[in-house]
Amino acid sequence: MEYALELKNLSKQYNGFQLENLNLCLPKGSIMGFVGENGAGKSTTIKLILNIIRRNSGEVKLFGLDNIKHNHEIKENIGVVFDGSNFHESMTAAEISMVMRNIYKNWDDSIFRSYLEKFSLPSKKIVKEFSRGMNMKLCIAVALSHHAKLLILDEATSGLDPIIRDEILDVFLDFIQDEEQSIFISSHIISDLEKIADYIAFIHKGKLVFNESKDKLLSEYGVLKCSHGDFEKIDRNHVISYRKNQFGIEALIKRQKLLGKYIIDQASIEDIMLYNIKGEVK
Repeated sequence: MEYALELKNLSKQYNGFQLENLNLCLPKGSIMGFVGENGAGKSTTIKLILNIIRRNSGEVKLFGLDNIKHNHEIKENIGVVFDGSNFHESMTAAEISMVMRNIYKNWDDSIFRSYLEKFSLPSKKIVKEFSRGMNMKLCIAVALSHHAKLLILDEATSGLDPIIRDEILDVFLDFIQDEEQSIFISSHIISDLEKIADYIAFIHKGKLVFNESKDKLLSEYGVLKCSHGDFEKIDRNHVISYRKNQFGIEALIKRQKLLGKYIIDQASIEDIMLYNIKGEVK
């Protein structure tokens, strides 16, 4: 299998925080959702991928190339969107296109114009007069207009209304129809990731908790609600973690092992995250 992104034993130390031996791989033609609470290390990881900050140890490869040794070549082939616009507020979309033409060898004015039309963005209105949603659409249009092989998105849909988010998610799904193109997206909006992601990587306090196929996560895990007495009868090897409440026990379990014996609710990605963080282990 070919990978758009590979992290091997990636580590970074700060005072009071450590990103520790992070390992994950994003197959080409796929979308990976990167999730975790504030301060878990998501933005640090993205900065390391982009070679904005230096790693203490480990490897980062994009398209099989080391991100330090092949920094310039890699950045020609990635599109990046952060949570907010970095364009000067007095510029228009048409002027931004002129600047990008001198930055990216593969800048494509026709594709950029098509995205402006698709997103209903004016080409001659200054960025200062754009709404937040328009600004994010502009950033995404720029990221998509130089034939990038990988999009790296850090909270690119946060703060946007559901209609705009849905429109942007459709664009992301169209982007990966070319199996050479991939997306790595960090987001707090788990429902968005459940719609589009092929893989979910969950980081907590600088450590990777899991990196799995989304479909496998949703099919493998369930939420069991039962009495304390029934819980005591369950094989703990089937239990990932649990929480007690006044009515009994809620547990994240391996769903297939207990089907037919108990009423088991579908576990969402958010459930799986919360039980891993806040639940008691077995």
